Amino acid sequence: MDDRAAVAAQLGRQPRSEVRVVARCHLGLPVVIEVPPHLDDGTPFPTTFWLTCPLARRRIGRLEAAGGVKVAEARLASDPEFRARHEAAAERYATARDDRVSADVALPRPVGGVGGAIRGVKCLHAHYADYRAENDNPVGQETGEQVGLLDCSDKCVRPAADGCEPNPDWHEPRR
Repeated sequence: MDDRAAVAAQLGRQPRSEVRVVARCHLGLPVVIEVPPHLDDGTPFPTTFWLTCPLARRRIGRLEAAGGVKVAEARLASDPEFRARHEAAAERYATARDDRVSADVALPRPVGGVGGAIRGVKCLHAHYADYRAENDNPVGQETGEQVGLLDCSDKCVRPAADGCEPNPDWHEPRR
């Protein structure tokens, strides 16, 4: 199965740039992709690691709807060790992304740390994607503990005549 077609089916749209799969599920499908710092149209894009897995996106959406970003922010405010790890993750993320921007690029540069956040936690999805890309990210790690295993029995996408399409037989596994 072609990765770009699988990602398009998972997202419900074509990616806006070339992407590279950096994490896969046990069924071999993309979970996280790496996106360049500028999209094909030149738009600065601060989010290096993008979550494509429908199961993870769904579960993290529930966490965010239940106040998960505020919980993470409160942890940053109350736990100096957690905050220091978070700040190191944000700096590492921004530096790695900025190192991928050519010095001669006249376009506006992307800014911020994980998910473009200037400070704090902007998006649990972005932190989890960074963590799944095998980076030290304490917010992403804790999010992953809450998300649990991505243990689908059916693939979320399937081959189609024009690439891939969402699999109508896919469903969220019960926990």
